Amino acid sequence: MRPVLVYTASRIGLFLVTLGVLYLLGLQNLLLLVAASFLISGVASYVLLSKQRDAVSARISDKVNRPKPQND
Repeated sequence: MRPVLVYTASRIGLFLVTLGVLYLLGLQNLLLLVAASFLISGVASYVLLSKQRDAVSARISDKVNRPKPQND
């Protein structure tokens, strides 16, 4: 569960930092501010959070591929 939490917290943090920077740069329109922050943080997370994304992927694959207990 930890890799999922780290990745999610990192994505939210990156979004909030992007939101703050764009606001400080003068972007005042709320809809445009949120949309631009969403797009920029999405691209940045693709580059910056690749290790965390790989860890989440491995965690999910391990859970899916785990053998089911048999009830006879």
